[in-house]
Amino acid sequence: MNSHDPIAELDAVMARARTAQKEYEAEGSQERYDRAAQAVAWAIMEPSRNRELAELAVATTGLGNVADKITKNHRKTLGLMRDIKGVTTHGIIRDDAETGITEIAQPMGVIGAIVPSTNPAATPANNIINAVKCGNAIVVAPSPKGVASCERLLEFIHAEFSKIGEDPDLVQMVPAPGSKEKTQALMETCDKIICTGSQNNVHRAQTAGTPAVAVGAGNVTVIADETADLAAAAEKIRASKTFDNATSCSSENAVVVVDAVYDAFVAAMAQAGGAVVDDEAGIVARLWPDGHLNRAVIAQDADKMIAALGLDVPEGTEYVAVPTSGIGPDHPLSGEKLSRVLAFYRARDFNDAVATARKIQLHQGAGHSVGLHSNDDTRAMTLATAIPTCRVIVNQAHCFATGGAFNNGMPFSLSMGCGTWGGNAIDDNLHWRHFLQSTKIVREIPAREPALEDIFDTYWAKAGK
Repeated sequence: MNSHDPIAELDAVMARARTAQKEYEAEGSQERYDRAAQAVAWAIMEPSRNRELAELAVATTGLGNVADKITKNHRKTLGLMRDIKGVTTHGIIRDDAETGITEIAQPMGVIGAIVPSTNPAATPANNIINAVKCGNAIVVAPSPKGVASCERLLEFIHAEFSKIGEDPDLVQMVPAPGSKEKTQALMETCDKIICTGSQNNVHRAQTAGTPAVAVGAGNVTVIADETADLAAAAEKIRASKTFDNATSCSSENAVVVVDAVYDAFVAAMAQAGGAVVDDEAGIVARLWPDGHLNRAVIAQDADKMIAALGLDVPEGTEYVAVPTSGIGPDHPLSGEKLSRVLAFYRARDFNDAVATARKIQLHQGAGHSVGLHSNDDTRAMTLATAIPTCRVIVNQAHCFATGGAFNNGMPFSLSMGCGTWGGNAIDDNLHWRHFLQSTKIVREIPAREPALEDIFDTYWAKAGK
């Protein structure tokens, strides 16, 4: 093999992955698949390794903060392991006498996972656990800044695999240095693409000719209405917006507050570390100095963000809210900001707030998720029917809730499908079922043919024969 031929390098990785996967499947069992998943989970959750991965991620990507990455690596992985515990992914997964169908779990083969620099350990680990739980091999393509974290994670995984006699070739990565050429080759030669990251990567994944699951852009808008517990809402928004310095696609980017409680909400926000900075033009100029997000602001700690934006805010400020009314391409504050900066909208009433949130979602983030702080139970349904979104998060810290939490029913995931609104094939959180296919054995059963009247009686009564 010519070591200078990047495609030959990738082909060699794929060949080893295919060989390993075939043996893993042929000699597979539920116990083996579960043990491999546990090995991967412990590789990232063991406290000293978790800390090392978190420190390495912040040092090499310049995004987020160590303490929150440790929390994320731990909780996201623990939650996923809870979700898949006891789930059957080998052998018979359904045997239904009534329909005569027996369903048998089947791996997909070699998964190609494209992962972002915002979560350079947690997202690969999530994909790898799901892949091996379902009998697959996996090759990860990290973003350039995420290479070091991915390499270290794989070293930890392979160390755990050696303890249980598992084949390290089941879990590999695109050989460093990464390149678009290698990633493209991975996407074209793997059996299933899982893509989390830039919309450019998503487009390439969905046009590579390989079955793909990709996720959409986040641009979370949250409404606080006149019935909300304002102190609780402000604290949840603070906790979510500041977590890992807003690297999550589920971090709030805009808050819409109804007029009746606007001033009270501003006061509640101030109590929770949020400062209103009424200087839209100045913030926009410093946040997008050359048309691109300012790297001195993106995913930085509060003090660095405040300094980079040249702000004079109260001591203890953890994030800033910038009053605005503009929405669309000419109003960058209405889009994703990947920083401790919120767009702050004022609405006449709840209906006006819904209209504003809808406009923001149609500009950016359609399909992902919106939030609601309200004690009126009917309003979540109003929001769900008025806005093109897959998730309405009610009275929760958004970035913790969207990707699964121990106090809600969403699957733990770092990848949110956004339905056709966001240009995706899935509308739920990426989870183990997206890494598994099945064979159905179909047996004859007693015929169940209906009479015409059974189908058309109500139609005939209305329209006639």
